[in-house]
Amino acid sequence: MDISIYFEPVEINEFDNEGESPHEKLGNIILSYTNEGNFPLLEGVDIAIIGVKEDRNSKNNSGSATAPDHVRNYLYKLYQGNYKTRIADLGNIKSGWEVNDTYFAVKTVVSELLKAHIIPVIIGGTQDITYANYLAYENLGQIINITSIDSGFDLGKAEQEINSKAFLSKIIMHQPNFLFNYTNIGYQTYFVDQDAVDLMNKLYFDVYRLGYIRANLEEVEPYVRNADLVSFDISSIRQSEAPGNADASPNGFFGEEACQISRYAGLSDKLTSVGFYELNPVYDKSGQTAHLVAQMIWYFIDGFYNRKQDFPLKEKEAYLKYRVSINNHKYEIVFYKSKKSDRWWMEVPCPTNLQSKYERHYLVPCSYKEYQVALKEEMPDRWWQVYQKLM
Repeated sequence: MDISIYFEPVEINEFDNEGESPHEKLGNIILSYTNEGNFPLLEGVDIAIIGVKEDRNSKNNSGSATAPDHVRNYLYKLYQGNYKTRIADLGNIKSGWEVNDTYFAVKTVVSELLKAHIIPVIIGGTQDITYANYLAYENLGQIINITSIDSGFDLGKAEQEINSKAFLSKIIMHQPNFLFNYTNIGYQTYFVDQDAVDLMNKLYFDVYRLGYIRANLEEVEPYVRNADLVSFDISSIRQSEAPGNADASPNGFFGEEACQISRYAGLSDKLTSVGFYELNPVYDKSGQTAHLVAQMIWYFIDGFYNRKQDFPLKEKEAYLKYRVSINNHKYEIVFYKSKKSDRWWMEVPCPTNLQSKYERHYLVPCSYKEYQVALKEEMPDRWWQVYQKLM
């Protein structure tokens, strides 16, 4: 399928090529769609950058549609790491006559890229574009996990019109449903209705408060490693670090923490798409937020090119296997530790008739800390949550 019909070229004329080795800057390496009729060839490409200049369903953050090119102005000036990048910038998806037309374009493009084993990096635009990203997996018939880095859940109500603060319910209620698990990283309690927290618990979803995450940042790695799709709301970063958002708050992640989470996402062998949303240049100061998002994308790329390729399990001899009995042998948890990366997984029992359907979900990324919890004969929370879904 010719996906070029959905794109318009990008216009980036200001590259800082002064100094040493300018050819190593991303702006000179990325295959960019800058002229009509010169759409990049995707053969051999690992990552595709997509701008989505859409904010018509914005809730209090109109202006974010102009963000993609602002981010590119900083991203293109960064140097690549110690690896050979194979990245294409496909340009900006043309805004549809209606927002649903834009959603359809995003869905179609992302689906085609996924089929070609190319990872889409979406630069929004508003976060409701996550819904369109999710719909792309429907075309593949693939059950997925979504991780959102956000100060709230953006849940909304099933009967409510979709907007940037109310799209998750559309994903949960969509039929056929391809969502296995949703994880929120960094929610701030005063921005979240307690009923929404209760609902997340009833659905056995994983939600983690900002304070817990910031005190245990290394624990984010297995949470992100379990995701197929990551959606990053820039308002989750504190205002002093990222002022470019109408809902920016005094509290949130620091810039380096956001970059670390982005790198964790890149490192995940399972993750196949990522989006960065809600940057609004109208509120930005000296391009500070656009520059931070560019660095977050750089860290994602760096993580991608340092993937260990140790999931799913392929060669048994490449892993150490540990069995832990709990509750007088009522439950047995099997843990795997990769000899290549020292990363951990725990296996959750899955009925034989469901194993083909959930083959990517009953082996759950975890940390050494969760193995230690099991040794104390305590059930790891995430093991129990997945167990409830499978039984």
